[in-house]
Amino acid sequence: MPKTISQYVCQQCGKVVPRQLGKCPQCGGWDTFVEEVIQTHSEPAKAHLHGVNARSEPRRMSEIAGDAEERIPLPISEFARVLGGGVVPGSIVLVGGDPGIGKSTLLLQMALEMAGTRETAGQKVLYVSGEESERQIKMRALRLTRLASENNEHAFSDDLLLLTETNLDIVLEHVQAVKPDLLIVDSIQTVYLPDMTSTAGSVSQVRECANRLRELAKTSGMAVFLVGHVTKEGVIAGPRVLEHIVDTVLYLEGDRFQSYRLLRSVKNRFGATAEVGVFEMRDRGMVEVLNPSEAFLAERLVNAPGSAIAVTMEGTRPLLVEMQGLTSPSNLGNPRRTPNGVDFNRLLLITAVLTRRLGMRLAEQDVFVNVIGGLQVSEPAADLSIAAAIASSIKDIPVKADTVLIGEVGLSGELRWVGQMNARLREAAKLGFKTAIIPRRVRQGEALPQGIEIKEARSLREALALALLSDKS
Repeated sequence: MPKTISQYVCQQCGKVVPRQLGKCPQCGGWDTFVEEVIQTHSEPAKAHLHGVNARSEPRRMSEIAGDAEERIPLPISEFARVLGGGVVPGSIVLVGGDPGIGKSTLLLQMALEMAGTRETAGQKVLYVSGEESERQIKMRALRLTRLASENNEHAFSDDLLLLTETNLDIVLEHVQAVKPDLLIVDSIQTVYLPDMTSTAGSVSQVRECANRLRELAKTSGMAVFLVGHVTKEGVIAGPRVLEHIVDTVLYLEGDRFQSYRLLRSVKNRFGATAEVGVFEMRDRGMVEVLNPSEAFLAERLVNAPGSAIAVTMEGTRPLLVEMQGLTSPSNLGNPRRTPNGVDFNRLLLITAVLTRRLGMRLAEQDVFVNVIGGLQVSEPAADLSIAAAIASSIKDIPVKADTVLIGEVGLSGELRWVGQMNARLREAAKLGFKTAIIPRRVRQGEALPQGIEIKEARSLREALALALLSDKS
């Protein structure tokens, strides 16, 4: 007779313990353990092969083909950029993000583009949904493709198939019958395996379902895309449980009150990590932003105090963003430091340097810093622009409109060099900026690009003197 055993699994980090605990000793979460019942057989049963191949054997490295596998072209260029140039056959990709950020919309657009139309043949795509009905998905597809009447329904390709199912065993049976080139599962938290006693969305179900889909991708050469939800509390098994299983992890980020979305690669076995694609959410779905710097600066108010332009790197792409700073006299004993889009500790560091090294009286001022467009800027190269925006606000003197500021600020008030400077300067020159204020080079290396005037400063004081229109203080 099989023996029943209970174990408790943390729904945040996946740690397994034999008894109920209030606090997880691994991730520190409270009340995150859920009981799962497992059965062990008294007699050894025939082992079920879960490996990539039924039988494996060592092979000489010289006997293995080393040619690069041809990628499947993806018409959405920003998506293809993040993936590394296209979809790799046999890969498994996880697309994570907060609920409602646009993951299902983006993958449905990809499915429509990959399948093509009735007149234009494409890849065979199977879209599996465990969250929406067939009618809901069809209505979204009509909106995305601008098909307003039923007379135009023939424009959908016969190679685009839709399945609404949560039982993964049944899904795999349909996959074996259809044999698609691309499989999309929306979402991994809704599918389940019936032979497991835990509920759908638990760590055990999510991990085992992902393993089955990984085996499917590696043995059949089919590309698999998984959608993973991340809640604020992290109580549902999120993509962090799956990052070691999949080949590529993409996060769709952005402020839901802003229209821009960033598709960021945090793991990619077939391309560069930290690559970013920029989209704008519109009525027709996710629209590519081919020149994001120009879009982020479109509504900029020229010669306004408290505004400075930073050049930040998102993967291999330089982006020009507007940093806004505002200082206001505080009536509180402890003035506020309010960042939006920048790290709080970084803001404290910059305000401390401005106060101690430059003598600005920020101890009695509330300081607010905002990154336009809902972006999150974490690299130190934006320090100089943040400091210039704050100094411009407290002095009420604008920063020169045609100037960009690049550099890291040290605790002594010195400016430090940052990486990929040439790419940043070329992007600034392409958008029409005339002057760039950067740290002074200690070692002469690669020549800086032409077309933009370079002003080097050794300290933050020198850089602000060059950046502000006039200093009357």
